[in-house]
This record gives sequence, C-alpha cells and structure tokens, in this order.
Amino acid sequence: MRKRTEPVALEHECHAASGSSSAGSAAAALDADCRLKQNLCLTGPGPAEPRCAADAGMKRALGRRKGLCFRLRKILLCVVGLYVAIPLLIKLCPGIQAKLIFLNFVRVPYFIDLKKPQDQGLNHTCNYYLQPEEDVTLGVWHTVPAVWWKNAQGKDQMWYEDALASSHPIILYLHGNAGTRGGDHRVELYKVLSSLGYHVVTFDYRGWGDSVGTPSEQGMTYDALHVFDWIKARSGDNPVYIWGHSLGTGVATNLVRRLCERETPPDALVLESPFTNIREEAKSHPFSVIYRYFPGFDWFFLDPITSSGIQFANDENVKHISCSLLILHAEDDPVVPFQLGRKLYNIAALSRSFQDFKVQFIPFHSDLGYRHKYIYKSPELPRILREFLGKSEPGRQH
Repeated sequence: MRKRTEPVALEHECHAASGSSSAGSAAAALDADCRLKQNLCLTGPGPAEPRCAADAGMKRALGRRKGLCFRLRKILLCVVGLYVAIPLLIKLCPGIQAKLIFLNFVRVPYFIDLKKPQDQGLNHTCNYYLQPEEDVTLGVWHTVPAVWWKNAQGKDQMWYEDALASSHPIILYLHGNAGTRGGDHRVELYKVLSSLGYHVVTFDYRGWGDSVGTPSEQGMTYDALHVFDWIKARSGDNPVYIWGHSLGTGVATNLVRRLCERETPPDALVLESPFTNIREEAKSHPFSVIYRYFPGFDWFFLDPITSSGIQFANDENVKHISCSLLILHAEDDPVVPFQLGRKLYNIAALSRSFQDFKVQFIPFHSDLGYRHKYIYKSPELPRILREFLGKSEPGRQH
C-alpha cells in the first residue's frame, strides 16, 4: 500500500515542480519584456516619430521661405508700380516737373536770416527789397568791394546805392535753382569777387528765399531785367557784367538777349556751368538716369517741361547776343555735363553775333574737384577774370 502511494506522490511533486518551473519561465519572460520596453522608452521615440518631427521642421522652413518670397514679391511689385506711376503722374501734372526744375522750395541753408547778410560773414553787404511789379518783391544783397568794408560799417541803403557810381565795376550775379542768395558756395563767390574789387549785386527770384511771387522762366527773366535797370540807373559809366550759374545761365542769356535787342548790352557775360537748353540738361541730369531709356522718355518727362513754358534756350540765345562771353566749366561737373558747356561754346564761337567780341571757354580739370559749384576755389580765377574783364581800378572811398 505504501509502495503504491509513493509513485503517486513523486508524480505529484514532479508536476508541481514542472508547474513552478513553467511559471518561473513565464515570469522571467515577462520581466525581460518589461526591461525591453523600459530600454526602448529610455532610448527615445520609435523610428516613426523622428520622421514626423523632421517633416514638421521642413514644413516650418518652407513656410518661412514662402513668407519671405511673398514679401519680396510684394516689395518688387510696389517698386515697379511706383516706377511706372511717376512718369504718368508727371505727364498728368506738368507743374510737378516745373517744381523739380526750379526747386525753389528747397531752402538751404535753413534757419538763416536773409535780412542779415553779416551773419554769413558779409559785413560789407546791405539787404534791399525791390518791387518789379505788383505782388512781386525781390530780396537783394549788395556787397561792396572788400577795400571798403571798414567804411561800410553801419551805413544805410542810400550809401550803398551811391557807392554803385564809384569807379569799381559791378557784377550782377544770377544764381541757380534751389537754395537762396545766402547759399554757402554763393557767399564764398561773393567774397572772392569782392576781394577782386567788384561790387556784387545778387537777388532771389520771385518764389525763392524771402522773395514773393510765383516762379516762371518769364518772371525770373523780368526780375533780372528789373534789377539790371535798377543798377544801371545808379552806376553811371561803370562797367556792368552779368554772371549766371547753372540754371541762372538760362536767366542770364534770356536777359542779355533782351538787352542786346534793345541795344543796351552789358559789358560782358560770364556763364558758369552752363547747359545748351533745358531739355538736354534734363535728359543729362543724374536724376533722369533711371528713366533715360524708359519708353517714351521725351513724351513723359521732357514735353511737360515745354508745355509749362520752360525752355532756357541758351543755344538759341547766344546767336542773338553781342557782347564778350566767358564760359567756365569743370570737367567733373555731375549736374550739368561738361560736354553741354563745350557744345554751347562751339555754337557761340560760330555765331555771327560774336564776330566783334571775345568768346572764351575755360575748362577746369577733373583732378581739381571743383565739380558743379566750387570753381570759386580756383587760384586761377582772379587771373582769368583780370585778363578777360580787365583789371578794376581802385575807386574813391565813401
């Protein structure tokens, strides 16, 4: 009986051992699976997750690139639109082109009192106001020769007017566009001319500086004529020369042509940085570079100038001028190209009206750096003027 039960007990123990062994294997497998999952969690996301992150990064980069391209395209369209709109605007409103030529609204230097030329170092200068016609007033500066600066202190307008009758020659200076009669380079030229023994009379055209009126070529010419006649009424037999600079050369040739036609020419005409006519100058101006090859450039930009009554035809005027002519031009002039001054000289030299008068062209080498408005710095200028205009004799002092 005992023998029979012992195998059964052994078999039962084996089964129990086998069950416990299989349970242990299952537990070990479960632990290994848990450790594997832990390791996977520690090592980071699965292979699908980094692919999603990379895709998201690429989408953000593409979005930024598209946004930048859109902004650049928008800016480009605005620039092109403005580029096309400006010619149309000028064609529809010719007055805009006139303002760009005169630039009388540009007052440089700012914050100066034109009633006080002494503030600009001109302590032998008097400020006048003349009225060429109703509703037009011109601000005028009269600088006496430098040798009189002590006597000029504290003197009134009447003393200055009487001084014009002295034996010193007089230069009527016609300035260019923009600024006023108090512009820095203009003041420096007055000082040079005054030191050489000249009276210098200059003024702001109607609409410039503190002068009252609306600018126009005809009005500017009439202003110059009025000031010239005012000088001649007080200067006796003293020589009167007319000096024009840049746009002022157009006023100067208009004036001198009228004076010659009425047989009262000036003693000489000096043109500094002149052009042939306003159309050629506008086409050559640095501001026109971006439109020079624009289809219909003449129609859009030049015809509005003509329709505004602005010509300043120096090349035509010199054919009707009968007085000595001196042209000064710097080779490195960036505003009025040197070749326009040379071309004007060639026209004048061949004109019959100058057969009995001196016509001279003085170039200034580009290395000197005189550009558009610094010819007054030339140490040769006194000699040039002395040889061309003649040496002024010292006059009586007032």
